[in-house]
Amino acid sequence: MKQLLLSGAIVALLLTGCSSAKTTQKAKADAGTYLSTITAEELKTHLYIVAGDAMEGRDTGTEGQKKAGKYLIEQYKKNGISHPTIAADWYQKVPSEYMKRGFAPKLPDSENIWAFIKGSEKPDEIIIISAHYDHVGMKNGEIFNGADDDGSGTVALLEIAQAFKTAQEKGHGPKRSILFLHVTGEEHGLHGSRYYSDNPLYPLENTVANINIDMIGRRDTLHPNTNNYIYPIGADRLSSELHEINEAMNSKYTKMEFDYKYNDRNDPERIYYRSDHYNFAKKGIPALFYFNGVHEDYHMPTDTPDKIEYDALAKRAQLAFAVAWELANREERIKVDKDGK
Repeated sequence: MKQLLLSGAIVALLLTGCSSAKTTQKAKADAGTYLSTITAEELKTHLYIVAGDAMEGRDTGTEGQKKAGKYLIEQYKKNGISHPTIAADWYQKVPSEYMKRGFAPKLPDSENIWAFIKGSEKPDEIIIISAHYDHVGMKNGEIFNGADDDGSGTVALLEIAQAFKTAQEKGHGPKRSILFLHVTGEEHGLHGSRYYSDNPLYPLENTVANINIDMIGRRDTLHPNTNNYIYPIGADRLSSELHEINEAMNSKYTKMEFDYKYNDRNDPERIYYRSDHYNFAKKGIPALFYFNGVHEDYHMPTDTPDKIEYDALAKRAQLAFAVAWELANREERIKVDKDGK
């Protein structure tokens, strides 16, 4: 009898140990576990389609842009990712009238596109990861493909979403919800992000942060000898913690050079005000913008997928994923402790 009791005790101990190991294994899962799912090969496959000639430069409201949008939705569906359940479908309509701007040509109606992964513990707190999927279309019969601007950010969102979905399927889904937001009309005046921030699907007070990705596939003229860098812009304007998280995730995972040239408050090019994160920041939402700088193919028909450095694109997308992971899974949401100036 004693021997049976002892055997039972040993079995119980072993089961407890296995259960403990599983718990520890789950607790140990971090961004690094899923970084490798973001690959240069998959980014390249997506980008040759999104920035291909068939999309005719993806100008706002055109058939080419709509075709690119359908491809994005197909990829989300393929990966088992849905549109937000509180939305009727994948689209947030952005009316032509809303995008009216002085004497500029009238734009057609267009759409933001959204996908959503619900948080497991704090689903009402939202991280928004954004990129604009429009470009400038065609001029004089030439296609402006917009591979870097912003095909690179567009396909990065697909891969980041896939990484979070893979984590969720393995029991490591984000604690906070993540909205993947492909905005329209950026090239004509940041219209899509402005429309979302004026007409949010989720209350802005529940929006923890915005990570905006706009041009991350090339090197600029100031870094001719390396692509192992990025310009982080805006992280310290509203939240000390967002800046610190970005630094920490880079030190831990991607180890790129951070160039803060365009984060300078006196930047003569005012890059901080020129991409979609700004429409969130001006509403008091901490925002971080990733940018690779300007190169000779910027807004030219030569901004094509063959010019992209896919190793750099992958590493920069991995950094955005790591920061989003930390924002989504940390115990407390980051604090707004600065005035945005």
